[in-house]
Amino acid sequence: MSLWELFVIALGLSMDAFAVSICKGLSVQKMRPRHALACGLWFGAFQALMPLLGYLLGAGFAGLVGGFSHWVAFALLAFIGGNMLRESFGGGAEAPDPDFSPRAMLPLAVATSIDALAAGVSFAAMRVRILPAVALVGVTTCAFSALGCKVGNLFGARYKALAERAGGAALVLMGLKILLEGLF
Repeated sequence: MSLWELFVIALGLSMDAFAVSICKGLSVQKMRPRHALACGLWFGAFQALMPLLGYLLGAGFAGLVGGFSHWVAFALLAFIGGNMLRESFGGGAEAPDPDFSPRAMLPLAVATSIDALAAGVSFAAMRVRILPAVALVGVTTCAFSALGCKVGNLFGARYKALAERAGGAALVLMGLKILLEGLF
């Protein structure tokens, strides 16, 4: 898998965290650098940790799915991307919470990185070099989450659904590309 392909996957995986960071940015009256840093570090760390865990889980049975790994990768990425697209049209507007404490950020970081666990399983099936991949996912998510916090504070909730749609579409398209490459 090329660096560009990994970046597209990292970008798609980071969109949930970006959307939540927009909401966190909405929740504060006066934006401080520590708010953006908290979003970036929490979400970036978990988006790096979860694919690593998925890879370790998936590495055990990667040999079993080697011949049809492109189907596994497609199914997982299409499922993750499809869920992101579905959620982006849900319109569930909840009040943003201005709490940036570990008690508030930990559940958000876990919830936004569950899809990265499944991506890690597909990384194992495709025999991706995991350390550079998780580093790229973590750094990309950290940057976009910090940016999302600032964007949320500046522009409001207008871009939350758009970010989720773009991320979902990127994951579905990447899964389709992997499937087509595997078939042909």
